[in-house]
Amino acid sequence: MMMTTEDVLREAHEKGVKFIRLQFTDIFGILKNVAITIEQLEKALNGELMFDGSSIEGFARIEESDMYLRPDPNTFVVFPWRPKEGGVARLICDVYNPDGTSFQGCPRSALKRVLNEASDMGYTLNVGPELEFFLFHTDAEGRPTTITHDKAGYFDLTPVDLGENARRDMVLTLEKMGFEIEASHHEVAPGQHEIDFKYSDALDIADKIATFRFVVRTIAQHHGLHATFMPKPIFGINGSGMHSNQSLFKEGKNAFYDPEGPMELSEIAYHYIAGLMKHANSFTAITNPTINSYKRLVPGYEAPCYIAWSGRNRSPLIRIPAKRGSSTRIELRSPDPSCNPYLSLAVQLKAGLNGIKNKLTPPQAVDLNIYAMTLEERKELGIASLPGTLKEALEALSEDPVIREALGHHIYHRFVEAKTEEWDSFRLTVTQWELDRYLHMY
Repeated sequence: MMMTTEDVLREAHEKGVKFIRLQFTDIFGILKNVAITIEQLEKALNGELMFDGSSIEGFARIEESDMYLRPDPNTFVVFPWRPKEGGVARLICDVYNPDGTSFQGCPRSALKRVLNEASDMGYTLNVGPELEFFLFHTDAEGRPTTITHDKAGYFDLTPVDLGENARRDMVLTLEKMGFEIEASHHEVAPGQHEIDFKYSDALDIADKIATFRFVVRTIAQHHGLHATFMPKPIFGINGSGMHSNQSLFKEGKNAFYDPEGPMELSEIAYHYIAGLMKHANSFTAITNPTINSYKRLVPGYEAPCYIAWSGRNRSPLIRIPAKRGSSTRIELRSPDPSCNPYLSLAVQLKAGLNGIKNKLTPPQAVDLNIYAMTLEERKELGIASLPGTLKEALEALSEDPVIREALGHHIYHRFVEAKTEEWDSFRLTVTQWELDRYLHMY
């Protein structure tokens, strides 16, 4: 149900809200907010609240720092862990320039631009994400460790899964905030968990991913644990992914479904798959944006590292889940939960739409275990690899005008500048691994 300004004001007063957090993300997807009192809510809803954008990573320069927050009334929700009297609510905002134009560095606005492009073609995008995360102990000073709280594995339960209580509270809290939770379970690695919520339109899902990460970390703290969405916190075990199940709808019908097509997929679905595959190398810089992301994208730990698709196995980049009809969808398996959800969905959709516009055709499906193939076998089948490092991904991004257009000039240049600095810092740092490997030898 669509919320109006009047609905928000009425509900805030009825629920005894005293403070409202106006939230938005920087270009890395880090959630930011400014808190206002209920007395300032109407002013904020009218887009009259200014903040200093020069203090936010990747936003504005000091000489153009004035920015305005425009809350989306549909994102109003009360935090259930706060007291009922003097309660706290939140609104997610778009960022605007003082002249009333949309700020080109706002990730949420970047997603809206690509969604409008899809709408002009008659499509809406539905997305169902699968977010994985780890729960770790904290030390005596409250700092996170990488000591897991259990020794459980996939679908294990108490007493082996000691994170079950925390995960239950996360589910209950998310449901109170409007999420429809479909499943929650222990994942493959010790200390690793997954909570799945129902698909929705892409903008709503991007908002929910940002909220999900915030809620999970908050509830973990209440249990004396640290929740991390870092892709690969521990060497030698599975990393955390954020598989992206997506489908296009047109005139109320699933545009990916064709009962007469090969595998019951439509030509649109095949074009979309081909678009994702063509632009996978370049959008990986956005969907897998950290140095650590590429330590997950290696063979042997269920994460994809080869550009292929299949309706049967889980080693390729793209999998086609078995359901058909209105549930027909493709699953992109490479994204990880450290990404900016707005930018991640924007570049995925842009790639797919490019495939549709140019009527691209994907190669044959690969139904064999790609991890077990030799280099020669992969070459024979034309199976390329995803970037092996953030630097390789940034180089691929720089050569792809389609994905750069999805980001926009401002976000693209600020993102690449910051990530290049991150790579250089990593490249120049002497690590413990190097000391252990070389100090005694040379």
